[in-house]
Amino acid sequence: MPARFASPDGRIHASYWLETGADPHLAAEVIAGEQSSGTFTAVPGETPELKARAGARVERLDVIDHSDRPSLPSSMASARYTRCRLTLSWPLANLGPSLPNLVSTVAGNLFELRQVSGLRLLDLRLPADFAAAMPGPAFGIAGTRRLAGVPRGPLIGTIVKPSVGLTPAQTAGTVRELVEGGIDFVKDDELQADGPHCPFDDRARAVMQVVNEAAERSGRKAMVAFNITGDLDEMRRRHDLVLALGGTCVMVCLQSIGLAGLLALRRHAQLPIHGHRAGWGYLSRSPALGWDYAPWQLLWRLAGADHLHVNGLANKFSEPDDSVVAAAQAVLAPAFDGHPMVAMPVFSSGQTGLQAAPTHAAVGGCDLIHAAGGGILGHRGGIGAGVAAMRQAWDAAQAGVPLAAHAREHPELQAALGVW
Repeated sequence: MPARFASPDGRIHASYWLETGADPHLAAEVIAGEQSSGTFTAVPGETPELKARAGARVERLDVIDHSDRPSLPSSMASARYTRCRLTLSWPLANLGPSLPNLVSTVAGNLFELRQVSGLRLLDLRLPADFAAAMPGPAFGIAGTRRLAGVPRGPLIGTIVKPSVGLTPAQTAGTVRELVEGGIDFVKDDELQADGPHCPFDDRARAVMQVVNEAAERSGRKAMVAFNITGDLDEMRRRHDLVLALGGTCVMVCLQSIGLAGLLALRRHAQLPIHGHRAGWGYLSRSPALGWDYAPWQLLWRLAGADHLHVNGLANKFSEPDDSVVAAAQAVLAPAFDGHPMVAMPVFSSGQTGLQAAPTHAAVGGCDLIHAAGGGILGHRGGIGAGVAAMRQAWDAAQAGVPLAAHAREHPELQAALGVW
């Protein structure tokens, strides 16, 4: 499979959906100037030589259609708003291989320009030299499978629910039932971090005691992603505690800690980093403003996320299935020749075994974590039966057997179908 995010010419390329009430070619030049060497008026230092060396270039502008009203509030009134696909490029020398400064360049002030009544970042392609300077995932799919003891098939996972409110002992009690049921992967909810009702250190010790005891009996250790989100010192200390306790994964809320936070954690970490996308909706939900998932996930892969949430099919949120599938395919796509940086997609959000077969078909395999909270914990036969039902649903999906037919020989799955 070709590298999806590699630049064709050693420059940084970003593609956008643009809506403007101005002449689109003029708007494109304004954006290019604002995001490189220009400003609102000519200045003596911006010589033709400097612009040729450091200015952003308009690589392509394709008109899509027109509208008689703007998608976003705009101070530039117009009788017609043009929608187009715009591709800009920048020399790497403008910023060097820096992820925080890359965001300022390709997704900075351009959203605020008065010539812009709609703008969405669609695609991002980077030079090989940029990618080579980034740490990328330390574990990715292969390392996650090794630590979780799941050489093939999906990682059947869950989220500890209720999201908050459980004590460390209650959390450990839930995890005990999960590991006894054969779960592969457990994660904290993104809202559960280090509150006084469930302190991180107490929770980690209680949970890992349960996980380690189960591993001694079974010979396989479930992977638990502890939410270490916090400031840098807190994240490093919490990571080190999880490592010392024998844990095999830590989790962070990516938008909360930022790219600089993830880069610092990646340099320190000796465990896989589970990247939660909490807050993704404010970047993506408006089709006329924000980001597509493909360029967004690329930044976090480059910074070192081993797992990335992609939502789930038939999810409880607003995202349609085709967007979820595109997100998972982006995470799995090799990024750069010689440096694929492939992370593991995480399907979650209202998931049950009903999504096993369509998820398997959409991804074209099982290199994924399928995390069902209520879909497992809500089984009327108990948590162990919920784990069994999810695994049975995936066994059917991989075998190409209809779910209802498989359920006739598997009582846990049969009981779950009445709830899912």
